[in-house]
Order: sequence, then C-alpha cells, then structure tokens
Amino acid sequence: MSYQFIISEKPQASLKIAQALADKKVEKKVNNKVSYYEITHNGKKIVIGCAVGHLYGLAEKDKKGWTYPVFNFYWQPTYLIDKSAKFTKAYLDTLTKLCKDADDIYNFCDVDTEGELIFWNILRFVCNRKDAKRAYFSTLTKDELIKAFEEAKPHINFGLASAGETRHSLDWLWGINLSRALTLSIKSATGMFKLLSSGRVQGPALKTLYDREIDIKNFKSDPYWEIELKGQANKEDISAWHKQDKFWKKKEADIIIKKTKGKKAIVKSVEKKETKQTPLTPFDLTTLQMEAYRTLNISPKNTLEIAQNLYTGGFISYPRTSSQKLPESIGYVKILKSLSKKFLEAGELLKKKNLVPSEGKKTDPAHPAIYPTGDIPKLEGKDAGLYELIVRRFFVCFGEDALRETMTIEIDVNDEIFVAKGTRTKVEGWHKLYGDFLDLKEEELPDVKEKDEIKVKDIILYDKETQPPKRYTEASIIKELERKSLGTKSTRASIIDNLYQRNYIKDKSIAVTDLGMKTTETLQKYCPDILDENLTRKFEEEMEEIIEEKKKPEEILDEAKTVLTKLLAHFKKHEKEIGKELGEATIETRDKESEVGKCPNCKEGILRIMYSKKNKSKFIACDKYPECNTTFSLPGNALIKNTTLKCEKCGFPMVMVIRKGKRPQNVCINDKCPSKQLTEEEEKLAKEERVCSKCGEGKMVLRKSVYGSFLACNRFPKCRNIMKINGNKKDMNLMNVKNSNTLEG
Repeated sequence: MSYQFIISEKPQASLKIAQALADKKVEKKVNNKVSYYEITHNGKKIVIGCAVGHLYGLAEKDKKGWTYPVFNFYWQPTYLIDKSAKFTKAYLDTLTKLCKDADDIYNFCDVDTEGELIFWNILRFVCNRKDAKRAYFSTLTKDELIKAFEEAKPHINFGLASAGETRHSLDWLWGINLSRALTLSIKSATGMFKLLSSGRVQGPALKTLYDREIDIKNFKSDPYWEIELKGQANKEDISAWHKQDKFWKKKEADIIIKKTKGKKAIVKSVEKKETKQTPLTPFDLTTLQMEAYRTLNISPKNTLEIAQNLYTGGFISYPRTSSQKLPESIGYVKILKSLSKKFLEAGELLKKKNLVPSEGKKTDPAHPAIYPTGDIPKLEGKDAGLYELIVRRFFVCFGEDALRETMTIEIDVNDEIFVAKGTRTKVEGWHKLYGDFLDLKEEELPDVKEKDEIKVKDIILYDKETQPPKRYTEASIIKELERKSLGTKSTRASIIDNLYQRNYIKDKSIAVTDLGMKTTETLQKYCPDILDENLTRKFEEEMEEIIEEKKKPEEILDEAKTVLTKLLAHFKKHEKEIGKELGEATIETRDKESEVGKCPNCKEGILRIMYSKKNKSKFIACDKYPECNTTFSLPGNALIKNTTLKCEKCGFPMVMVIRKGKRPQNVCINDKCPSKQLTEEEEKLAKEERVCSKCGEGKMVLRKSVYGSFLACNRFPKCRNIMKINGNKKDMNLMNVKNSNTLEG
C-alpha cells in the first residue's frame, strides 16, 4: 500500500507531527528499536519517520595515513566514522525500509541550513531521490504543522542545502588540515604527541580573545583622584561628586579639598528630566543567550540546548533565529489566552485594544523571533527559568513605555560644584511585565530646592587607578563574534566550548591559557592567514550568496583549496620551528596545570598531579622522586584540577574535584587533615554494629576517602549503600553512588 512519508530531524518532533496530523489515533510502530508512526490525515495514509540529527558526516577519501594536505572527502554514514554514533545505523535502516513504497516524501526537518542538509543527505543516499516536498514551520504546534503539511512547497530548498554542505566542507577542510599540521609539527620537532586543533572560525575566535589578553597585559594604570561630598538634606543622606569627575593631578584635587573644608554647602540648582523607555525587542538567539547568562547564569551552549528541548517539546518557536520580528500571523491573542492560565500579565495584555509588538531591526528569512507557543510545560530548575524568561520577554514586547525620572542636584561649596544624580521609575509600563528579570536601580534623592543648605558630614578624596579592559565572558564573546560576522548563530557557542576543551582558554571570565597564547603567537608569526578574520568573514558572506543562488559551491571550495594549499605549504617550510615553540608551550601548560603546591615533607619539590598507567588512576606526588616519595591519593572517576587554595585546618593544598552532574568541590589532599578525623561521637557511631538497611545482609563499616569518613556496606559494589557520617543517627545522608565502582564515589 502506497503512502506519504514524512521525515523529521529528531524523534520527539516525529511524534509531535504525528499527533498534529492524525485524524484519529496515532499508531506507533517499531523497527530495530526505532519508533515511527502511521496515521491517516484526511483519509490518506501517512508514515512519519525520523533522523536523529546528522546521519552522514564527511570522511577522508583514499586515505594515505595521518598527513596533510587532505582535499579528497565524501559523505559517509556517521556510524562508520564515529564509534559513539553506532546507534544511528538503526535510524538509517528504518528510513531505508520506510521510503521504499512512499509516493511522496516530505521534508519536516528544521528550516535552516543544517536541517536542509540532514534531509538532503537522507533523500539522495537513503531514498535515492532527487527532490521532495518541503514543509515550512517555526513551531511544533498542531495548527502550524497542519498548515505546513497542507501548504508544503513542491521542492526542497536547494540553496539552504548547498550552503549547509559547503559550510561542512569548508569546516572539514580547515579542521582536518590545520589540526594535523599543528599536531604533526610538535611530533616532528619534539617526538611528543599532543593533539592540537584549529579551524576556520576557531582560529579568529581565539585571536579575538588573545588580543584582549594582550590589551590587559600591556595596560598601564594611570592614577587619578575623585572627590565625594557626603551630607544630609531633610534628614536624608545624600552623596555628590565633584563636577570635574576625575582629577589627573593630585595638586588640583588637594586645592579643592582645602578650599571646601568647613565651608557651607548650598543647593545651586535642581533639575528633573523624564526619559521614556520603550519596550525591549523580542529575542533572537544571541540576545537570548546574553540575557540568560546575565539573569540565570546559564552558559550560551546550555541556553541553546535547553531552548532546543523547549522547541521540540512544542513550548517555544524555533530558537536558531536571527529575527527580532513577531509577525501577526503567529496569533498574539491565541498565545496570550493560553498563557493567561498561568500568568496574570497575559490577561492584562488581552485587555488592550491593539496588540502591536515592539520589534528590532534584525530579520531572518526562515523564522520569526523566539516566542512561547502558549503550551505550558511542567519544568524545574534552569529549564523553568529559561522558559519564563522567554515568556516574559514576549509580554514585554506588547507593554507600554516606561517613564524614568532623573533628578540632578548641583551643590555649591565655596564656588566648587558637586553633583548628585538619582533616577527613579515614575511609570512602570513594561517593567512590571519583565518581573525579576528586570535589572534597574532605583535611586531617589532628598526633596530639595534652590538655596537649601546641605549639612556636610565629610568631603573625601579618593585615590584611584584606571582599570584594564574587562575579559570577555562566554556571552560577551559570542556577541563580539556576531558583531564580527564570525561563525553562525548556531555554531558560536560550540566554537567557544571547543576552545575550552582544547585548553586554549579557561575560567568564566575568559582567560587565554599559556598554550592558547603561544599557539596564537606562533601562528601569527608563521601562518597569520589561519587567524585572519577577514578571510573567514569572506567565506561566510559567500555562503549567503549560495542560499540566494548567486554563487555556486564549487567556486567557493576551489578558492578554499587554493588558499589552504598556499597556507599549508608555508606551514610545512616552518614545521620544525612551529613544532618546537608549540611543544614548549604544551609542556609549560601541562606543568602549570599539574602543579598543586610545595611538598610539605622535603620542602624543595613541587607536588604534581600524576597519572599511573598501571593503575589507570591519578594521584599526587612530589616531583623530587625518588629522593622524596611523598604521595597522596585522589578520588577516582572524577576530573581533578589544581587550585591556589590552602586548607584552613592543616595548611595543605586543595584540589578541585569535578564529577558529572555535581557541583565542583574543593578538597584537602591530606588524608590526616583534622577536618577528616572522626569526633568522639562519630567514632562511637562507627563502632556500632549495624546491618545494612539496603541489602539486609552486609554490615556497615567505616571507610575513608579524600572527602572524609563514611559508612559503607561491606558487600560493596554488590550493595552500594553508603552513608556520610555526621555524628547524628537521625540525620544520615545517603550518597549517590549509582555510577561509581569505587568507595571514593
């Protein structure tokens, strides 16, 4: 029996599509553990299958060992490229089976370059077809999915697919060639294997962070002075600053202090100025990432992950958008009516005669700005916070102007003018719609008039210094990359994450590591084109021309190969010099990261984090071994990082222990630290005979780890009952050790 076949990008989306289009019930089928659905829509049979993201990736063709340059590649199933992607084979097999008898095939993957490419690869390699129908949608809501199906275009978007394929090709060419060149240069110069990477956007992104690091390093502070008047008016405190603001010569500031000491302070003028604050514009992906970082402390990468889950759940529109527009077609009233079940503000907005949103300048040809669909999820934690942020930003767009009043008071002290400023909200307008996400200071000044006397408490001279530029945060660097047109809205967060993973950068206030600095300096010295943001931006602009069908992919790829050939030939000439410098940086970085502190025993050696190949575990040891054999154990199944902290109890160094899904914990390395010793009450508790309450067979016995002492069932790991000792029988905390095979879990 023939049918129409729909392919979605993710499993959750396929179920949403089936539920939206089904006349009656949705019939779930399973092939090799992969679910697909059969329904009838307007009496016609439809089968809905799915991918699970990219089912094909680029691989080297005619492989001749680990060398460069490499220009020959082809599309291959991801399960053949990456062992961790073995599960994708079942999805490919299922799609192969389902497409055989299909009359028409519909593309219901996300409407962007990645979604179009995912479908295009399935269409040509699995279905062996040249074209299909394309459904356009921005939310996985019932009404929009039905409309998308019934108004599907007769052809897929070949411009998007070609641009997506070209981007993957460029990234593959840059990534594999530069990463191999860097890695092999170290091996050639030092014999050491250290995997380094760079990429088409990664290099310029690192250079941007490097430039800020250099600005901070070269910054020279200049001293300056400020003068503050502290006083009272109408029994209320008031603070005013000298009108000149900064004094660059102390003598001038000293003259002012001397001139105003003991003199009367009289109000010279009072000015009030009102300012309208128009509502904020809707979220595009970058502004959502910036605001989520500011208000919820969610990293840009996690923001995108949470937003993607909210989208596939049908709760918000497609998040990978550049648009700040909310078209009327999304149905303002319908959305607000649904949201009014939970949010009172939605009901208030529905009372307005006209719902006209505030909008920004940015547009996106495929999607509107991010908005809630009206379906209300049950969420917790940061997921709930991000959803509410999106909802409240949507409300704000329909709010009224807010009115802020700034009061400026000039105070005359012996002909020296001091200025006090305070701003308050007179009309809340859209402010009340944003709730706790609003960040505005309310500073009200005392109610004074001209010629009023201010009672002076003190006039203070402050010594200050100019400050270096601030380091980028994960959010502000993404904003900077967008400003420079480097990367895409979808890839910028992952590019920054990759720099962290490669140890080029560290910390939330992003600092470039020694390895990142040296890598950038070496490339800048020998191969500056790798870091050239103009070259990267040029390719980004040309890919937009592919979408608009103004340029062909072959032109861009040929140009890229020419650039790479020249660049890599130059690299090869200086391979030894590059490798030597990168090798030194690698060793310096490794030594710095492994350093824990001075050895407490020999007083000469440095304690370092070491790795035992024999035991496959990390430990701490003195680098003066074998003269000094001081060692300390470390927890297993955890990432260990050094810190500059010292234990308050014993003075030994502390390390940071990071476990997946748990907060990082700073731990003293000293097993005999007083903080880890049992109190009398704890010792008594530990000696008591206690049958394991979990298995009923084992006995709870005392164990120790770097975390402290605890009780564990002696049948561990068969029984994983572990209880922290805190001296109170009624308050024993069961520790989560489900994923641990050691008692240090």
